[in-house]
Amino acid sequence: MTDPEHLTAPAELVEALPDEPDVPLLREPADGVPEPVISPPQLDDLVQRMRGGSGPIALDAERASGYRYSQRAYLVQLRRAGVGTALIDPIATPALSRLGTAIGDAEWILHAANQDLPCLAELGMYPASLFDTELAGRLLGDERVALGTMVEQHLGVRLEKGHSAADWSTRPLPHDWLVYAALDVELLIDLRDVLADALRAEGKQEWARQEFEAVRLAPAPAPRVEPWRRTSGIHKLRDRRQLATVRALWHARDDYAAQRDIAPGRILPDSAMVEAARVAPKRVGDLAELPVYGGPRQRRQLSRWFEALESARSLPDDQLPTLTSTEPGDGIPAASRWRERDPEAAERLAACRAVVNAVASEHTVLAQNLLASDVIRRLAWAPPKPADADAVRARLAQLGARPWQVDLTADRLAATLATGGSGG
Repeated sequence: MTDPEHLTAPAELVEALPDEPDVPLLREPADGVPEPVISPPQLDDLVQRMRGGSGPIALDAERASGYRYSQRAYLVQLRRAGVGTALIDPIATPALSRLGTAIGDAEWILHAANQDLPCLAELGMYPASLFDTELAGRLLGDERVALGTMVEQHLGVRLEKGHSAADWSTRPLPHDWLVYAALDVELLIDLRDVLADALRAEGKQEWARQEFEAVRLAPAPAPRVEPWRRTSGIHKLRDRRQLATVRALWHARDDYAAQRDIAPGRILPDSAMVEAARVAPKRVGDLAELPVYGGPRQRRQLSRWFEALESARSLPDDQLPTLTSTEPGDGIPAASRWRERDPEAAERLAACRAVVNAVASEHTVLAQNLLASDVIRRLAWAPPKPADADAVRARLAQLGARPWQVDLTADRLAATLATGGSGG
């Protein structure tokens, strides 16, 4: 653990928590809170300063999830030795490719990088090298990997937090939000150094390199064919016409949410769509009597929602959705049904999971990071024949397991599969 005196914050910005006197609270960044970059000249100056800095770059991005339809960044935070912390308003300065080029050769440090890399890519920023502090913690066996928790555990300092769920599309951004944002990168480089030392000491440096590269190069997930089936509460409906109603309302809501750039759930909650499908109101007035729809905001959109209801009501039977999803899949049933569908496969799955859990415990790494649950599921459902070590290694690699994961698990999984799942 790093001694708090070795951190960059001056003493007046650190105070001991009254209930935890041994854990100092960092209230503000060491160099103060910079004003956000909001103009091309300011961005030009930042590009030059970042180019002249040294060492890795700490980065973070704030979105407005739950408030806006898009997942774009509404604030970008950077910190580098020789430069300090910078905050960028990407709404005012949306073209950040020059900044990305200026820092592209440096190692980028992010916490839960898979969440921020897509929105940074939208701005023209792509890392050539990555260190993910959350993922590093998982590889070290940390079960609680929130940034604040890891800073406290590994650096002995608690961060002033509280605005992670804020609407970052708000302008101007309140000062205390900017404090929170700056603190997110204040100690990220320090945290990276401590974690890198721990990974090296435990012989996990190569594991981390492979995992970081997998995150850096991961393709965007394919869009769902039937995203409306993820409507909360849809499991209560058992009628194809009701499902068609939810589908029509979902698409009407999604189109309007995209047009207004508002999170769909703020336009119309899932529960209201399911209720309308269940009741099937015949007139606009009947719809207005249902919960939510009678509110002042929803009354202005009643015709939109009722039109969706009518479109579902008029569909011929052969155009109604099936009761089960038609999403393209791998043909493997849910694990909860394996026992009745294929008892032997269920035994293999339980045995493979036990092997992975045991190996994870031996190497102090979280089981889900040792081998993804989907990889285990696919392997157990259709193991190679014969299930020898070479065949299992090839199958794991085909399913996307990294070399270090294959090296740790393949032989023991092969031994288990060779006994039909009864051995270990």
